[in-house]
Amino acid sequence: MRKQIHVYYSGKVQGVGFRFTAHAIARKHGVAGWVKNLDDARVEIKAEAEEEILKRFLEDLNQYFFRNITGNEVSWSPATEECKEFNIAF
Repeated sequence: MRKQIHVYYSGKVQGVGFRFTAHAIARKHGVAGWVKNLDDARVEIKAEAEEEILKRFLEDLNQYFFRNITGNEVSWSPATEECKEFNIAF
């Protein structure tokens, strides 16, 4: 079943290639959505795919940046199908 995740990452997640890596990992897994930096130094992600694919996406991202991430808030909801590909928002 397709799901949507909304994630806020905190820690040293800006200025370390987080958005570009998230983009590459999302494309590898076929995840749709977007990633962007926030003014409060966090990174926000909204993504949609099958639940297991989203779990692998999060695992890969968390594994890649385990030294940088100090916290994350993840919420799950039904997919809205509003995005067809994964983009970096500015």
